[in-house]
Amino acid sequence: MKDKFYSYIQNLQDTITSTLESIDGKATFRQDLWERPEGGGGRTRVIENGKVFEKGGVNISAVHGKLPESMQTYFGVKDANFFACGLSLVLHPKSPMVPTVHANWRYFEMYNEQGEIVDQWFGGGQDLTPYYLFEEDAIHFHNTCKTACDKHHPDFYQEYKTKCDKYFWNSHRNEARGLGGLFFDYCKATDEMSMEDWYNFVTEVGNSFLEAYVPIVEKRKNLPYTEANRTWQEIRRGRYVEFNLVHDKGTLFGLRTNGRIESILMSLPPHVQWVYDHHPEEGSPEAALLSVLKQPKTWV
Repeated sequence: MKDKFYSYIQNLQDTITSTLESIDGKATFRQDLWERPEGGGGRTRVIENGKVFEKGGVNISAVHGKLPESMQTYFGVKDANFFACGLSLVLHPKSPMVPTVHANWRYFEMYNEQGEIVDQWFGGGQDLTPYYLFEEDAIHFHNTCKTACDKHHPDFYQEYKTKCDKYFWNSHRNEARGLGGLFFDYCKATDEMSMEDWYNFVTEVGNSFLEAYVPIVEKRKNLPYTEANRTWQEIRRGRYVEFNLVHDKGTLFGLRTNGRIESILMSLPPHVQWVYDHHPEEGSPEAALLSVLKQPKTWV
């Protein structure tokens, strides 16, 4: 399974980066191959200063070895070995009219002293973080997510949409990071779903990503915007940074397993503002976005 899924994310990385380069029309992805001293490595691809994408990364990694002590405590195990692979992407468009997007699809195995698999699971999801609210974009994104989920289980979309709303919640701000999407973790074999079934589901979601995001980019990338719009984008990006550094489990896992710091922090945008006690004008488009972020909404 680990070889099968790693091959899948390698191919998906190629598909996504080539598509995004075509959309941008100016910048291309820089590639770094890296190795983790304790075992494994990855292929980081970053795009910067493009016509459409100000900064973005589409990274894959496959790491293995002894589970660090901090993670042994987290999982409640001792002296375990592990394997983890996944694709993680974040795209920060230049225009404040185009939403930031994040996605991740991953697989994890844990072994006993004899090298036998004692636990394995899939995780992942995709979510949208706009700076200005276009409801039809949110509906399109969520509809695409629901279509992918419905092919595998009628309850998956609502279950993983709810988990996404709960996970990407900046509790110290009492607001959502964005408009959500899907979030699933610890997807293990059951009587109803084998690991092969989970593989089919996770790859279905991965294959839906471009369909969910690209039409939104194409529709919004040439809309006019002002410096005030750009300032608002940078203020909201600050909230994105706060979530990633304070709450995000993926970031914390990477730091605790001696992951490559440049790859872990590629999710951070290049230009951000923290304005003291900032509040948008009542009735403004900026205020309209905040009202949705305070209470997760049903989009489909």
